[in-house]
Amino acid sequence: METSFLELRCKEVVNVLDGRRLGHIVDMVLDLPSGQMLGFVVPGEKTFWNVFKGGSQLFIPFGCIVKIGEDTILVQLGGQAPNPYILSNDNKK
Repeated sequence: METSFLELRCKEVVNVLDGRRLGHIVDMVLDLPSGQMLGFVVPGEKTFWNVFKGGSQLFIPFGCIVKIGEDTILVQLGGQAPNPYILSNDNKK
């Protein structure tokens, strides 16, 4: 299946274990020498205190993707799946 980043950005990411909506893809991580996709980045949890500033983001490894559908990307986070990584925007200079 071939798809573009613009098409993937329009799809909502949902965790199949708890049904939680994680948002839409904001970035993809690629390994340029091998041409492989390592995973993608979605917005982190929104709280009352970080609504107005750039909060953390969640990196979801490619191995956590269960299914890419027409409107939704299903991922498995938690349980036996590898843990996602939290990326912080606080370290930007």
